[in-house]
Amino acid sequence: MLATTGPRRSSILFFSLLLSFAMLAGRFTSGQEAPPSAPQASPTSPSSDGSSEAAPSSTEASPSAPPVDAAGHDEQGAEHGSEGHTDPVTPVLLGIVLLLLSAKLAGDLFDRIGLPAVLGELFVGILIGNMEFLSGWGGFEFLKAGETFSHLDILARIGVVLLLFEVGLESTVKGMMSVGVTAFIVACLGVVAPMILGFLVGYFALPGADWKVHLFLGATLSATSVGITARVLKDLGRSQQTESQIILGAAVIDDVLGLIVLAVVQGIVRSGSADLGGIAIIVLKAFGFLAGAVLIGTHLVAKPAFKAATYLRGHGLLVTTALCICFLFAWLASLMGLAPIVGAFAAGLILEEVQYHSLSRKENVALDHALKPIGSLLIPLFFVQIGVHVDLSAFNNPTMWTLAIALTFVAILGKQVCALGVSDKTLDRLSIGIGMIPRGEVGLIFASEGAKLMYEGKPVVDSTTYTALVFMVMATTIITPPLLKWSMNRKRAEASPPATVA
Repeated sequence: MLATTGPRRSSILFFSLLLSFAMLAGRFTSGQEAPPSAPQASPTSPSSDGSSEAAPSSTEASPSAPPVDAAGHDEQGAEHGSEGHTDPVTPVLLGIVLLLLSAKLAGDLFDRIGLPAVLGELFVGILIGNMEFLSGWGGFEFLKAGETFSHLDILARIGVVLLLFEVGLESTVKGMMSVGVTAFIVACLGVVAPMILGFLVGYFALPGADWKVHLFLGATLSATSVGITARVLKDLGRSQQTESQIILGAAVIDDVLGLIVLAVVQGIVRSGSADLGGIAIIVLKAFGFLAGAVLIGTHLVAKPAFKAATYLRGHGLLVTTALCICFLFAWLASLMGLAPIVGAFAAGLILEEVQYHSLSRKENVALDHALKPIGSLLIPLFFVQIGVHVDLSAFNNPTMWTLAIALTFVAILGKQVCALGVSDKTLDRLSIGIGMIPRGEVGLIFASEGAKLMYEGKPVVDSTTYTALVFMVMATTIITPPLLKWSMNRKRAEASPPATVA
């Protein structure tokens, strides 16, 4: 009885709390209007690339600023006493509570029905971001504009940096080299084929769009989510099968190749041309950065940093040192014209337990466990924010449906080309192709980067294209677990001898 009523109770609790916080948010933010005495200090508004222009600091002198007494309080404060404080951090705190609580409860509900928690976080973000469109009530709109949006967006961006750092930590250079030629060929085919098909879909479905939009669509389809497939294989007890090792190895290589593709496409869009010389420079930058991080960063940054940290007193030195390396590499990647997530992935890739073993033993905690609390705070904010930016009104546009369905079809078809890279005919090629289908969090990262990337004053990925990409990511992520389970069980059934009748 408890097993059946648990999810129902969670659902009731989720929607009750969500509605309560929504009403509180609407009431709270309605009183947070700009003081009439400072008309020129407009609130921060997000730009079309997801960034925001900083509003004038409240500590700067202004001719129209309200008079301040000796204690540092404005004389008009008494008028607002009944409405609460006007500290700009308060709506941000409310936004964090609302988004985190929604993300965790929605993730729990989706996990109970056998779907990845990330889909729950994405789904609840879509509901929050489109509440006014769905119900006519705009209590959540404060999350999409002004300083609140700006600060939450920064936290979400840090969250995606941490996400790629964790992905890098789960991979090793030795591990990628040990998967063999088959996994490498599968990974290369899994990048090239979907990218070509995605470009063609963009060319025919969006004939009026610039070719750079078509190129970015192809780049987004090249991604593969190793986390979702790994979870399914683990649940099936098939992680050690040859097919599973090929899938996981190819998916990890896909991450590296995908980040390089992202760097190349971003460089092409920013430069406005696709000359071979420019592309070669971008590719050399990406490969050079990753190679330099592995060969130089390990000895000149990671090892000395962790060794120095062992001599310090205090708590949290392991996670602090690791995060400093992560953020440093993300900054260096940006300095070279690459996405910060490339640097974060490289930082995770070079960190191995042998480097921080002494510090980990001293603090009696593993690095992945030490990072979990921070990741649990910031990473869900990224996925919820992705959902918040989805525009459900785009579903009224037939072009969106055409693009979304076509992208989903070629996203599935393109990854089946991976099976051609498996030369051993005794292996289950269909399962390998299915295992490469889900785009998951990697596809969402690509879509997010496209929405922030600007060309001629407009985002490369507009709201219609963005919604279609999110649809494709959700569809490929939902269908993979049951398809992979069916495919692997089918292979086992075919291998089993027929039962004999006495």
